[in-house]
Amino acid sequence: SGIFGATGTGKSFLTRMVLAGLMKTDVASALVFDMHNEYGYDDRDSDRDKTVHGLKSMFGQKMQIAALGKGARVRENSPDFTLELALSDFGTADILLLSETLDLNDTAAVVLSALERAHRESWFAEFMKLRPGATVEDDNGKRIPAPDSVAGWATSHNIHPAAAESLHRKLQPIFHKPYVVEQPAADAVAAIADFLENGKHIILSFGEHDNELDYIVVSNILTRRIRQEWVRKMESSKSLGGAPPRPMVIVIEEAHKLLNPQVAGQTAFGTIARELRKYNVTLLIVDQRPSGIDDEVMSQLGTRVTGWLGDEDDIRAVLSGLAGRDQLRGMLARLQEKEEVLLLGWGVKMPIPVRSRRYDEKFYGEMRGRSGPSTKRDEPYTADDLNRDLF
Repeated sequence: SGIFGATGTGKSFLTRMVLAGLMKTDVASALVFDMHNEYGYDDRDSDRDKTVHGLKSMFGQKMQIAALGKGARVRENSPDFTLELALSDFGTADILLLSETLDLNDTAAVVLSALERAHRESWFAEFMKLRPGATVEDDNGKRIPAPDSVAGWATSHNIHPAAAESLHRKLQPIFHKPYVVEQPAADAVAAIADFLENGKHIILSFGEHDNELDYIVVSNILTRRIRQEWVRKMESSKSLGGAPPRPMVIVIEEAHKLLNPQVAGQTAFGTIARELRKYNVTLLIVDQRPSGIDDEVMSQLGTRVTGWLGDEDDIRAVLSGLAGRDQLRGMLARLQEKEEVLLLGWGVKMPIPVRSRRYDEKFYGEMRGRSGPSTKRDEPYTADDLNRDLF
């Protein structure tokens, strides 16, 4: 499913409400990649100049906040736990996803392939141990690359030394991230999977690590590993007859960074989008530029919730594959910013504009259990339930 709207149209508030409804009705666990630290802790609504509750305030320990790196804080709050990535978590495909961000040239793929053949899962750690530019003197007094240098390794593996040196230099920003370590104190990814399987929800707040490099690296690696665990559990369930893994929704902001046509086929998110619900894992993508998302991914979206969009390409992307696009375009153009959205797709029998409810004290009370949705866990969650609970 997807939530779309131009910047400033209230996507974050709408996403909070949808997530709160999902958590309240207990239909699935949620893993939220919170690039801008908006969903977990209380925030400030600049339009109304008042504090609004984060999901942590409403759901307490059922909602776990994770942050990147030992000692990390999120909006001056201590998270429930911190997360570190091991060097062995990185696959060469994870690096190739960053070709544009790291300005990698075409020879980087050749070097990465050679590293993987030589060192398997320890390729990153072994490569970064090599010394750039190190030389020794041979028997004739000539300076040659040292055996433990980048150029020395490249020569011994029939790789152009300059290509290896360039890749080594461009990987330094990742290698020196405070949340990337050779041996983490604990397997935080396994802990996240355990929380999700036991009915809790995880918000990964990026804190000060909120640039594109951090977001792509962390979200893709975590999603790939967690998806592998869900696939294993589902296959075990089918083979041995046990319970299937708990349904999970992975929420990604700035989805066009991870699902654009250049990388969608290589990311874990692109794989999940194509598999749909085969392994009890689905995506909720949140974006202000749906035109930047791969067409194949957009075609797989079941339910679309969209606010006002001003760009014609974005409107075309949101309405792709739907009948009566001219009328729907007119409905989108007439939406009131921050008040109305258009519901499209599987969740409703026909496209319908609705006025969103307010994210206010009444809503907080309902989510905390004083009143609200009555849908039980074992009942299907219908479009009528969605309209009652959220709109």
